[in-house]
Amino acid sequence: MDLYEHQARQLFDAHGIVVPRAEVTDSPTEARAMARGLGGRVVVKAQVRTGGRGKAGGVRFAADPAAAELTARRILGMNIDGHQVRTVMLAQPVAVESEFYVSYVLDRTAGTFLAIASAEGGTDIEEVAAAHPEAVARVPVDPAEGVTSAKAREIADAAGLPPQTVDVLVRLWQVLVREDALLVEVNPLVRTEEGRIVALDGKVTLDDNARFRHARWGDLDAEPEDTLEAKAAAKGLTYVKLDGEVGVIGNGAGLVMSTLDVVAGCGARPANFLDIGGGASARVMADGLSVILSDPDVRSVLVNVFGGITACDAVAEGIVTALDTVRLTRPLVVRLDGNNAARGRAVLDARAHPLIEQATTMDGAARRAARLATTA
Repeated sequence: MDLYEHQARQLFDAHGIVVPRAEVTDSPTEARAMARGLGGRVVVKAQVRTGGRGKAGGVRFAADPAAAELTARRILGMNIDGHQVRTVMLAQPVAVESEFYVSYVLDRTAGTFLAIASAEGGTDIEEVAAAHPEAVARVPVDPAEGVTSAKAREIADAAGLPPQTVDVLVRLWQVLVREDALLVEVNPLVRTEEGRIVALDGKVTLDDNARFRHARWGDLDAEPEDTLEAKAAAKGLTYVKLDGEVGVIGNGAGLVMSTLDVVAGCGARPANFLDIGGGASARVMADGLSVILSDPDVRSVLVNVFGGITACDAVAEGIVTALDTVRLTRPLVVRLDGNNAARGRAVLDARAHPLIEQATTMDGAARRAARLATTA
């Protein structure tokens, strides 16, 4: 579960990491009153679960309460990388001397955590990492040992951070461990002109598997920002809206991720991530197709299924039955492999829908779906 910035900042504050005073609202009129209470001059920040807000115009300074109201009115309702802005955060501005980047992230491949830090933080950290990788320190962290003061000093020294950041590095690790997070990030972590170390922005991803240990997570878990994601969530589907034109349905997160990569390699962009999991009943397929076909950006749909516990003929029957309740308006390319694949293909052949095509390989299916999408 990804948190909004203001939620991440609440966790930082609870663990002793300094953050500027801030308030959240969905009302421009209320933004004026909040700005007055925060001293007049504020930073108005869009609250969306994605990066690039500043470059998209979702982070702006307001010189006084009236300007805060006008700025909030302009930002609310914006679409930033597919995420609609429903709330804004007003924060007290800080006189910044230096900006840094620090984060802890789970390294699944190595079976450990990784501290990533740089003395060149800010909105261009991705460009810094690409152009000057030596400016970004990557220090493995043993989960059993954690980040002690000595380990924090090692991280700070490797990244060229000032000694005052050591305490923040320790506390940030405490956020990760005590809150069962998979990622904690501060960008930028700044040194103010007064010499204080302050977290100006934050990103936290919590591990959903630890939900049973955190009753208060219910207060953090907001409705999906995207309307299609909300529709999918209501149907119990694992769906993420992307910015492409090829709708993707698969069974299993690994297969779906591989399918996204293959589609991209064929010169098209995936429009979504949709995992039907181990069950592919008619209802599941109908729900999945309904969600994907509701996306006006989708020009073709790719169903990529490897039959295991769920046999391919059951998937095919689900697709055929789904066509009775879902009007297929765009080409559908189906690749079935594994358990009862031949039977599944026969079921689709018998249906003989003019918009359904079949392919025997994932590469072939992806190429066809990409071609249909880019020539539609």
